[in-house]
Amino acid sequence: MKMNSERKQNDHITVFFFFLIPTIMLIIGYVFNPYPASLLFQQISYIPLFLGLILLGIGFFIKKNLAMGRKIKMFGWGVFAFFWALQPMQLYGPSDDLFNGVVCGIGVYFLTYMGYQEWLSLKRNEAVSCLNWIAGGTFLAGIIYFTIDTGIIPELKNWLIEVVAVQSNAMLQLFGLQTHQDGPSIVFKNAPVTIIFACTAIQSMVLFVGMNAAVHKATIKKRFLAIAVTVIPVYLLNLLRNAGVIFLVGEQITSFELAHNVIFKLLSLVALIILLFINFKIVPELSDELFGITNLWKRKGPLENLFSSLLGKKNDAHS
Repeated sequence: MKMNSERKQNDHITVFFFFLIPTIMLIIGYVFNPYPASLLFQQISYIPLFLGLILLGIGFFIKKNLAMGRKIKMFGWGVFAFFWALQPMQLYGPSDDLFNGVVCGIGVYFLTYMGYQEWLSLKRNEAVSCLNWIAGGTFLAGIIYFTIDTGIIPELKNWLIEVVAVQSNAMLQLFGLQTHQDGPSIVFKNAPVTIIFACTAIQSMVLFVGMNAAVHKATIKKRFLAIAVTVIPVYLLNLLRNAGVIFLVGEQITSFELAHNVIFKLLSLVALIILLFINFKIVPELSDELFGITNLWKRKGPLENLFSSLLGKKNDAHS
């Protein structure tokens, strides 16, 4: 009876800190990083960004000392979560987009939950494949994307934007349309549209690279094939998307906001879902890892037991 009481007390402490830590991080981000962020603070925020990613990468590649790998990944998730806790106001501020700010805030709790799951694995001495997969995928995708986005490699970001602008313009001219390109801007019927970093589809491409490259259970051949059949179509479809937005705006068929944020965003989502299922066919292990993440709640740790009790369900004694 005493052991059960002590276990419940420890569980309550664990749950308390699970909610306390990300909440404090978000408060720090709100107070010390209002919009717009200063250049100095933006550069300082890169420290937890890359430190978190590097820790996740180290933990992912450690194969012999699994306990050490779990500890490193646990701290990696915490540091990475702190970076994102600094970002909600930067995502909300430019256009008062409450959705982006809220999703970023929720993401901080999700990243903390990944760290909690690593702690649970350490406590139980369990090897959970999907946890190592998501750490590796986050490291690989994140290190590629943010290395370009933050300008660590000078001019690479601008070069990528310029290449996409040139090829998007060429796509329009391929269909016989008279356009003019001036740097990252493309003008069609006196309606200029500027290509920015988000218009390069780099986010979607590195996501597929990270997801597939981190599936260590699959052969290298299958992983390379899956990356090729997703990254190449994503890049080409993105050129069509850019051309489509410019055409609709130039012809005054729709506004830029409707064309970019609604029509082609929905079409892009459909295309990405189709490509994801193609990935599942080539690398079935990927679906195992992905659905493993969605089933983590079934491990019945202290946090899961709390929600089970709140919902009136019987708790699992294993915690």
